[in-house]
Amino acid sequence: MSAVAAPAGVMLPAPHRCVDDADAVAVLPELFVAEASQWLSTSSGRIAGEGYSWMQAVHWVAGSGLYQPRQHRSHGPRSFGPTTVRVAQELAALFPCRPGVEYLVRRTGLSERSVEYHLGMLRETGLIAYIVRGTRVRGESAQASEFARMIPREFDVALGVRTVLRDETAPAYTRAMTGITEASRELMAKLAKKASQKVRRPRSKTSSKALKGGRKAAGEASVAAVSDGERCTPMQVGTSGLSTAGTTSLPPENRLASGEGKSPTPKKSRAKADGHCVLNTVGRRFQLARELTQELGWLRGCSVDRIAWVARGVADAGWTVTDVRGWLHLRGEAKRVHRGSGLLAVLLAGAETILDTPAKRADAIEQWRGAQEAARRHRIQQVRDCTERYESDWKAPTSHCVWQQVSEAYTAAFGPKPQAAAPETETLLAVDLDALEADVVAQARAEARERLMVGDTSLITVALDAMGREDAEQLYGADLVRRALQLARGARSSLMTYGRR
Repeated sequence: MSAVAAPAGVMLPAPHRCVDDADAVAVLPELFVAEASQWLSTSSGRIAGEGYSWMQAVHWVAGSGLYQPRQHRSHGPRSFGPTTVRVAQELAALFPCRPGVEYLVRRTGLSERSVEYHLGMLRETGLIAYIVRGTRVRGESAQASEFARMIPREFDVALGVRTVLRDETAPAYTRAMTGITEASRELMAKLAKKASQKVRRPRSKTSSKALKGGRKAAGEASVAAVSDGERCTPMQVGTSGLSTAGTTSLPPENRLASGEGKSPTPKKSRAKADGHCVLNTVGRRFQLARELTQELGWLRGCSVDRIAWVARGVADAGWTVTDVRGWLHLRGEAKRVHRGSGLLAVLLAGAETILDTPAKRADAIEQWRGAQEAARRHRIQQVRDCTERYESDWKAPTSHCVWQQVSEAYTAAFGPKPQAAAPETETLLAVDLDALEADVVAQARAEARERLMVGDTSLITVALDAMGREDAEQLYGADLVRRALQLARGARSSLMTYGRR
């Protein structure tokens, strides 16, 4: 038992051994809080005023040996040791005390199961009590538990701490400390010294063997404090004033002056400049690939690794995603893309050799931005025209026939008026149509029918625009004119395709 436990044992009854059974195990006075009493409302302890006084109680429990976890379970830690004190040290710095398991894993370097074990030990010793218990619901983010740092009642009894409840209507856990017995002042001073020091992780066996002269092995259970002169590495491994690399011979000064040797002083890393990480060649490739998959819609879902390999040429040349957009505008983009990475490889072929200067790339960017602005204005104008045309509560008809009649009526009422033809022209045109021979009309209709078979309606639509529907029907027949108009309307739909199988 450590020096912390000796004074505390004076005020506790000594262990007894059963006389009838010589093999019976000696039972020490037990420090254990049942699960039903691990809540603030049911706890018998008192709330610690601050983390410093709470750490005194933690060190007292660690040194008293009154709590043995293996008496209550067959797995987990065997004792309240330095690891539990390190976990408590993290809790003492939190206000409010609402630690997540992931946070403690990151701070202490322990596994998730180990952190849960040590939190359970702190609850079973009465050092912490639930205020709100965390929840873990499937499909939702886990909520951390909130604890109250408590000083166990056994601590006050063992050290003769006097407490008083200043407000009689307040709960019992709000009582405050008013004094301590004279015999326990020395022990309290030792606990205060330990509470002011930080506990570090024990060294591994490999690092302990590397120390010259040997040091205490990492397997020994002891609470080691870090002095003010020592520092910790980012991996939370303590360092000492002695070198773990043994004796190192330095090169002579004349070799250092000529540049043949290396200086023992490590140079500062240039990995960061102005607070930003400087990427290497591979990093720039992946950065450009990630930006391309976000900017270009037809690259969505493509593998970033593959895009980084495809765009390695322009990335090594220092291109940005804006430069690539400008080049793709000059090169031309496809509307239907089956494999984005393959299309990008074709489009970027030779790009870094054609736009080999920043001025050329800037000119391509200006053209791309001009095209984007023109497309934006065109969309705005389309929306404006549509709004001005149908700016009312009137709803467009769903029937295609009714819609065609409405469009014709709108065109006739508000469209440009056709110029009236001279009487001589109309008479001449009528005479020419009447004077056509039957074989000429049959040949014209046969040619129009062949074109309609492949989806070409230009021959009949031109006649409709030039002569009107009545004369066009006289020349080509009402049936062919009707079929031509149907095909012309269907050509504007994305559900019909002509001229291919």
